[in-house]
Amino acid sequence: MKISAFPKCYIDDIAARRTMSIFDWIEMAKTLGAEGLEMYDGFFTSLDDAYIDSVGEALSRAGFAMPMLCNSPDFTNPSPDGRKRAIEREVELIRVTRRLGGARAACRVLSGQRYPQVSIAQGVEWVVECITQLLPVAREYDVVLAMENHYKDGFWQYPEFAQKQDVFLAIVNAIPDRAHFGVQYDPSNAIVAGDDPIDLLRHVADRVVTMHASDRYLAAGATLDDLKQSDGTLGYSPNLLHGVTGKGLNDYDAIFSILAGVGYAGWVSIEDGMNGMDEMRESVNFLKKMRAKYFQSGV
Repeated sequence: MKISAFPKCYIDDIAARRTMSIFDWIEMAKTLGAEGLEMYDGFFTSLDDAYIDSVGEALSRAGFAMPMLCNSPDFTNPSPDGRKRAIEREVELIRVTRRLGGARAACRVLSGQRYPQVSIAQGVEWVVECITQLLPVAREYDVVLAMENHYKDGFWQYPEFAQKQDVFLAIVNAIPDRAHFGVQYDPSNAIVAGDDPIDLLRHVADRVVTMHASDRYLAAGATLDDLKQSDGTLGYSPNLLHGVTGKGLNDYDAIFSILAGVGYAGWVSIEDGMNGMDEMRESVNFLKKMRAKYFQSGV
């Protein structure tokens, strides 16, 4: 198990407002004690080789690997042209993933948005079709497509189509490839979906290739039942707060016990820092303790 970090706290600064560059973040992250930094395609101002190589050089100088590039393809777009563009973008980012992360690095895929006019059956069909088209490219570059149980890309109109466990599993189980396709597991997103993160993990443990280790806790007086919406999900309620990994609602002893039981040796990335870098460092230190406890080699 290796530990990386993703700057959820700075995503708008880097990807939207452009008040911080990816190079600024790489320098800041040197104080965290992580071994890798995940990237997000919105962090980049160009996908040209020279620019991507400059990001890679900055990562290398800082002592970081690049285990996963997060992308948010919209494979449920009702427009065939929209789905085609999503595939083309993912192809380009598979190439970037290999250039930055090398062989076996992960490139995240999502299902797409939960458009009101798209049925579950139709959406599942489109997503499986799109990922199947991408697998030969992933094999060519030796990159792993990692499908995340996600809530919503910050720049989307609708939540994730496959937010709920049953839909997510329908897609994952329809794709038999285990060499270049797997699961990017996020226990906090399962909570946001109104599902049990441990139950989800038991279904996919042997297919997990990367993991986000964020944590959520309830605001004073709030309960999970209070937060549930009509569809059974919680959404990003103001009463469901980000905090230090290991101090919230997730049972990380159970999570790492299950992963250790299937011989997991991939990356686990903190995805927090909403309250500052000190909390991110605390989260990294927590993961190091979990690694020592559940993974005998410590790496």
